[in-house]
Amino acid sequence: MNIWGSVLRLTGWKVEITTPRRDKCVICVAPHTSNWDFPLGLAAYKSLGREANFLMKKFWFFFPLKYLLRALGGIPVARSPHGYSLVEQVTAMFRERSYMNLAVTPEGTRSLTRKWHTGFLRIAYGAGVPVQLGVIDYRSKRIIIKDELELTGDISKDMEAVKAYYSAWTDAGKFSDKFALPEES
Repeated sequence: MNIWGSVLRLTGWKVEITTPRRDKCVICVAPHTSNWDFPLGLAAYKSLGREANFLMKKFWFFFPLKYLLRALGGIPVARSPHGYSLVEQVTAMFRERSYMNLAVTPEGTRSLTRKWHTGFLRIAYGAGVPVQLGVIDYRSKRIIIKDELELTGDISKDMEAVKAYYSAWTDAGKFSDKFALPEES
């Protein structure tokens, strides 16, 4: 067991990641209600010897912090002045890289919202990669990635499937009052 797994074990957390290791995938993680979600999810993934990626505003990639963020899997992103959407930028990154396991929170915020972003699905469609579904369950102290979403290519249908999956985890977040399923799909 590596240091990541040891720290999780010592703090009472269990890692239940049974999806196949993929060179390329999008990992949808919900509920996202706490800053602790990031280090817990990262530690769980690294405890299995896997590398995860995450998007972060380019603003944060300044010296010397940029070296730490990149080493942890951070990818700096900025609004493109050339009209390329974030989805297009990230889809292109998937094509350019041999390995990318991108963790995304569909809520896009730790605050309560009923508007989930569909960019993670659009990225998966454009890159031709699977979507794995992850949960950080504070009730039972488990970090779980057991299922892959069967993508149909239809945003509405796929968001309904995501919503159905996370309906079993509405009280799993650290602050469960900050999590709500999307009203629209």
